[in-house]
Amino acid sequence: MTHFKPRRLRKRQYFLQEGDVCKYTGFIVKGSARTFNVDEKGHEHTLKLSIENWWLTDFESYYHLVPSQFNIQALEDMEILQITNALVEEFIKPIPAFTAMQNVISQNYSIAAQKRMRSAISHSAEERFNELVSEYPHFLQRFPLNMIASYLGLSPETLSRIRKASLK
Repeated sequence: MTHFKPRRLRKRQYFLQEGDVCKYTGFIVKGSARTFNVDEKGHEHTLKLSIENWWLTDFESYYHLVPSQFNIQALEDMEILQITNALVEEFIKPIPAFTAMQNVISQNYSIAAQKRMRSAISHSAEERFNELVSEYPHFLQRFPLNMIASYLGLSPETLSRIRKASLK
């Protein structure tokens, strides 16, 4: 724990902005965040919604030290514990329990990303919504509907229609 640096982010403050190199990974102690990008037309596309006990980072930027293609923004006041990759490599990697935890996190992230890709390319809007409600029912109370719609690849109007139909 001595290697993790506590950090507070205010609502709407960025953990990472597009074009910057992601120097830290952060563990969310309190609060929520979203990972998103903005296309050439100015439309925001939400890649990930994150809550307590989840990790924040842009893996490609963090590990390869390349400019990020994403923004990571606090949606609520947040408390995080952050650490650099250099500190992970130098001090923590030799600790077997931490290495095992990193492997589990990587596996879970890979599985979640694979499920999300499968869902995006082969499920209907209703099926994607039902999967979200089944796996993360608290998201509907925690995140604005326009962000959930973006996360699901739907328009806010489509999400509203699906929600209404599911409540009947």
